[in-house]
Parts: sequence; C-alpha cells; structure tokens
Amino acid sequence: MTVTTPATRNLITDYYDVIASAVRQCGATPGDAPGTPGFAPGFDLPELTPAVREFYAAATVSWSPLGEYGGHDLTMLDLTANPGTRTTKTFASMVIVARAVEHIRRTGDRLRIVTPTSGNKGVALRDSVARAYAAGLVTPEQLSIVVLAPKATRHKFRHDALAADPRTRLLNPLLRYTGADPEGVKALGRAFVDEHAATVHAKHGVTLWYTLDLRNYLVADAARAAFEADVAPATGARWHAHAVSSAFGLLGYNLGRDVLEAAGEADPADRPGFLLVQHLGTPDMVLSLRHGSFDRRHCPAYTRDEGLGAWTQDADPRFPAVTDDPAEVLDPTFYTHRPVTSPAMNALVERHGGDGIVVSRRECAQRYPVAREWLANAGLTLPADPTRLREWSIVMALTGVCNAVDRGLVPAGHQIVVHGTGSYCDDYRVAEADAEVSTLDAVVAAVLDER
Repeated sequence: MTVTTPATRNLITDYYDVIASAVRQCGATPGDAPGTPGFAPGFDLPELTPAVREFYAAATVSWSPLGEYGGHDLTMLDLTANPGTRTTKTFASMVIVARAVEHIRRTGDRLRIVTPTSGNKGVALRDSVARAYAAGLVTPEQLSIVVLAPKATRHKFRHDALAADPRTRLLNPLLRYTGADPEGVKALGRAFVDEHAATVHAKHGVTLWYTLDLRNYLVADAARAAFEADVAPATGARWHAHAVSSAFGLLGYNLGRDVLEAAGEADPADRPGFLLVQHLGTPDMVLSLRHGSFDRRHCPAYTRDEGLGAWTQDADPRFPAVTDDPAEVLDPTFYTHRPVTSPAMNALVERHGGDGIVVSRRECAQRYPVAREWLANAGLTLPADPTRLREWSIVMALTGVCNAVDRGLVPAGHQIVVHGTGSYCDDYRVAEADAEVSTLDAVVAAVLDER
C-alpha cells in the first residue's frame, strides 16, 4: 500500500469532474417529460457555490490501512462519515437531490421524489432533502420526497429534520409497507408513479420522480475509483471487498475505472478483482457468480448440531460453516432476490478476478472483537455489544474477507480494500411512520389525501 496514514477527501466536490464524466460514459440522459411516469431530470449538477458546498459538506470519505491478515494487507475505504446516515447511500442521494435542485432552478418545476427502499437509501435521500432545505437551495414546496420501506426495517429510520417539523413532515411522508414480501415496495412504488403521475401533475403541478434507476447510483459511486487513484493507486494485485445486495457500489466503482482509463489516468492492467459478501437470506449474487443460476438448490445442505445449538456444513467454503438458521436474515437491508445486476458483476469477476462468499451472524459475532479493534484504529467505533448494531454491512464485509483468506479463496499476496458501506447502532430515536400501507389505494390516501 502506498498510504500508511488515513487520507480524507470530499467524494463529490473533490471529484465533480469524474462524476460528470461518468454521466457521459454511461450515456445518462433525462427521462420523459414532466408529469409522465418515466420522468427523470437531466444529470446536470449545480455550480459549486458556497451554498452547494455546504449541502455537500457531509460527503466525506477516508482511506485507512487496517494492517495485515493472513499475508494480505487490508485497507478500509470508509464511506460512512455522514452522521445523518452512516452509510454510503449519502453520495448517490446527494447527487440525486442536487440534480433535482438544478432542474427546479432551470425550469421552475416542482418535484416529488418517490423511492422504495430497504432502509438506507430512504434514510439518505431524506437526509439529503433536509440538507438542501438547510442550505437554502430549495423550499419544501419545490422539492419533497415519499419514502416507502418494509416493516422489517423500521429500526433503520431515525427521527430526522424532516420529521421534526410539522410542515416538512406533511410534505415528506415515511410510509411503512406491511406486506409479506419486503421487495413488494418496489412494485408498489412503481405502480403509484405509473398510475398517478399524470393526475398529480395536472391537479397539483407536481412532477413525480421514481428514482430506482441503476444510473442514479452508478455516477456517484464512480468517484470511489477516483479517490483510490488519488490517494493509493494499485501497486500490485488488489481485490475490493463489498457487502452487496445488488452491487451498485462496485458497478459504480467500475464505471469510475472506465472513466479514468479512458482519460489515461489509470492502467487497465491494474484493474482490481472483487469479493462479493452476502448473507444467507439473499445469497443470490454469490450463487449466480459460482453456478450461473439463482437456484437455491446450489446452497449446501446444513445439518443440525444439537451440541452447538446451530446448523453446520463443510461442503462449500463459500458458505457459512455454522449458522443459527440456514435461511438467516442477518440484515434486512440486503433484500434483493435475482438482482438484474448479476450478469454484469459476473462478467467483471471473470475478467478481473475475484470471488463471492456468504456469512452468518455467528461468524460475524466470532470476528467482532477483531473487527472492532481494526475499525477503532481507522477511526470508526463499533459498540462493545454487537446486539446494539442496526447496520451490519462493515462487519459482514470484514468477516467475509477473513473467512475467504482462511479458506484459501484469496490468491497469495493480494491487497484487499474493504468498502465500509454502513455501520450504526441504537444511539438514535427511531422515526414513526406517517402511515402503514399494503395497497396502492392506501399509498394514494397517505400521499395525496384522496380518500
């Protein structure tokens, strides 16, 4: 590694040109006209005025060496510094809201973001909207957000600035989905926009923007590659490890590498490989990577060990050796089945190297004391009691790295960069939902008050 002490940057303002280049690289363009279900604003970002810089101020990132494990140098790419989110969703959410601000300034349109989420994306978008208000970039009447999240992630949402003020709370509702399948939030959010965008625009002069589009996240995450090239360009074989649901972050990082290589600022020969880390509740990307299929019949068979009070297997080193439940949901943030991003991620691993591994809560608990020590040295604090964690991403990633090294899945001599994408505990007040919904009619009633 070329960096022996932590390095910190603002991932957006310091790499604004890379984000703009990423937009061009992926061919991102505006969607359909305002008032239509396919609407999306352009990808233009506002000029970096003092107010805009104030808005982006929480978008910091750091690069911190962790030490050596099993012959591999480990580094933390910490993306969790924003105190309002403690997750990597900060960066894409700020870019999304900045695009909305620029569109509103240019056209005079009023926008309402509609986003289904497993938790962290909704928290970060709400935080970004609140920051845009605080910086004076827009008013609540110009820009607002509807968040639709499954009931299983209630504990992810904090009582924030939008909830604290009656005026902003009314315009920015948090809806809790009570249906059986958490992924149902996606179809319900899409249906709301598809069926009501035209009416909302005609009656209220507000354009709905359904933001669940891969490109909305790729362009911000491209800056991760620019940051790495700035502070610690690869000097040998390197893998990037990431706890993933759909691997948007790694695909965005790869887009950033494309931008840098096209500009002659990175060597294609140094492109790193990727280690995908998942949990037993949704191991789909690892299954697809290893077997070319999402079929759970490729998961190893577990045997109940009454002495341990757990389930065990030793047939597949890419799955937990021990777990309390073979279908365990370690963290409900990772909820995507059959992700459409798997073919692209599989191709990257085939081209540049890498692997996938699934971890259990028991394995995370076993690694927790070491992970806590490493992260403390990198300036990131985990609670002494792991049951206080409400976001397991970083612990999952570190556990996956250690297990992969111990099981011989990482080639000798490879550096490993761990993407620290989320970590927070129970030190905040949980937000109350503004309504519980399970049907489209209920969403309409909650958002539009059309009973």
